[in-house]
Amino acid sequence: MSQTFRHPEILEIVRREGKVTVEGLARHFDVTLQTIRRDLTDLADAGRLERVHGGAVLPSGTTNIGYEERRSLKSDEKRAMARACAAEIPNGISLFLNIGTSTEAVAQELMHHENLMVVTNNMNVANILAGNRDCEIIVTGGQLRRADGGLVGNLAAETIRQFKFDLAVIGCSALDREGDLLDFDIQEVSVSQAILRQSRKTYLVADQSKLSRSAPARIASLADIDTFFTDRPLPADLATSCDAWRTKLVVADR
Repeated sequence: MSQTFRHPEILEIVRREGKVTVEGLARHFDVTLQTIRRDLTDLADAGRLERVHGGAVLPSGTTNIGYEERRSLKSDEKRAMARACAAEIPNGISLFLNIGTSTEAVAQELMHHENLMVVTNNMNVANILAGNRDCEIIVTGGQLRRADGGLVGNLAAETIRQFKFDLAVIGCSALDREGDLLDFDIQEVSVSQAILRQSRKTYLVADQSKLSRSAPARIASLADIDTFFTDRPLPADLATSCDAWRTKLVVADR
């Protein structure tokens, strides 16, 4: 396979998995390690990837990848995490679901829950749960972000401050090895922080490709999360930290 055909497939693999290794790609394409190293160097020089020891990851930066593209990434893993999360959500509670494709997946799994009051700043979540007649839906105000249907800004945060939720389910754009939850949009970060303050219990739903990404704005720490739903076991150091923080880990079974 020529370089012209390998590059798009390499990018597709790294978008899907979050990280690629030289050895893994060499086996996948049945080419030499040197050939893959040249491919990754070319893609890094073009700003499409960021080289790391032994492979490459999605480039760090201040801009998130497109929402429709994010919807298609890790779709099986998101469904598994959403099922595991929804199984821990009881009927008859007040619940907040924030912006993100993972929280939308959770909303899909709540279609048969009963007597829920769901507050959201995600128009997509509201439209999904409109199909559950036993779910009261409250949408925050705020500035509409057309790219993903999110409502952000001071009005959204002010609406959230009027509530005390039994449970909030949130996502994040990136997660670093120190356990910090990160995002790209400062306005969204302020809303997420308001959600955490106004919730008695908080669940995070995030696949581990988030550990291969970086974003500039800090939301909170995993120490502030009650349960973290993910798709693979965490690196040992981060798992140890979660244990010290009493943050429960749930690895979803696909």
